[in-house]
Amino acid sequence: MDWVERMAELRQWSRGGVRAPHKPLLLLYALGRFQEDADGELAYSAVEEDLRRLLAEYGPPRPTTPAYPFHHLVGDGVWEVRSDRGPGSPGTGVRELRATNAAGRLAPELRTALRREPSLLGRMARVLLDANFPPSLHEELCEAVGLEAAPAEAERLAAARRQRDRRMREKVLTAYEYRCAFCGYDGRIDAVPVGLEAAHVRWWAFDGPDDVDNGLCLCSLHHRLFDKGVLGVGEGHRVLVSQRFVGHGPAARAQVTELSGRPLTGPQPGAAPVAASHRAWHTAQVFRGDPRPARAASSPG
Repeated sequence: MDWVERMAELRQWSRGGVRAPHKPLLLLYALGRFQEDADGELAYSAVEEDLRRLLAEYGPPRPTTPAYPFHHLVGDGVWEVRSDRGPGSPGTGVRELRATNAAGRLAPELRTALRREPSLLGRMARVLLDANFPPSLHEELCEAVGLEAAPAEAERLAAARRQRDRRMREKVLTAYEYRCAFCGYDGRIDAVPVGLEAAHVRWWAFDGPDDVDNGLCLCSLHHRLFDKGVLGVGEGHRVLVSQRFVGHGPAARAQVTELSGRPLTGPQPGAAPVAASHRAWHTAQVFRGDPRPARAASSPG
């Protein structure tokens, strides 16, 4: 059985660009726990809050529950659940899982394969990360689930895997004249740009193309906040800032809240701005909550 291929197939239930990374998040968490204790079970009542936090931080902006993947992942053949009622999930509800002392773990065949071939775990984790999350979140997500960093070079899946355009970064940074589209940062060390990255608006994992009209040149901070749903791009190519963001210090105000309503810096004339369809996807699938009202312009003294 090709377990790496099985990980990639978990995407098939996420249709129409809708983000639903419930199963991948539970699997990443389970792989991390497997590294700690290959024979241990995950009691739902003990891991519910961990899963809830993961879904809140890395899941879709709409409300969700950790009971969903705990129950439904059984049908993918990689996860098993038992409870006081015996083998199998007792139901989809939080109360049912708690009341019956439900516990889950990786399927027996998968546990056997991981023991036999330790490198398989890293390859599986890499596929789950690549297929469901942008690269800017991979390292911190591994840390969040207690997973040792997956190897950078994973076993390539066959023709089903798209190839990235390695020119994407250079094309996007050139279009935005090597300035962060949100704050204008344009730092260099000698002649080399530093701290500037090409962000996909519609994530590559969700069929976002490697085109300039799906990219933004962002500094490292704003790239991370953009991928976490703190920042977005609204009508008129103006910066959106989530009302859920809280930052009281002057740095948080200057770097985040005061960006609300600010027009993007760039792209240069002749370069394609962010396409409306990609902006709409990010607003629906990544941006969290409602945007803050635009900061009012100071009246002349």
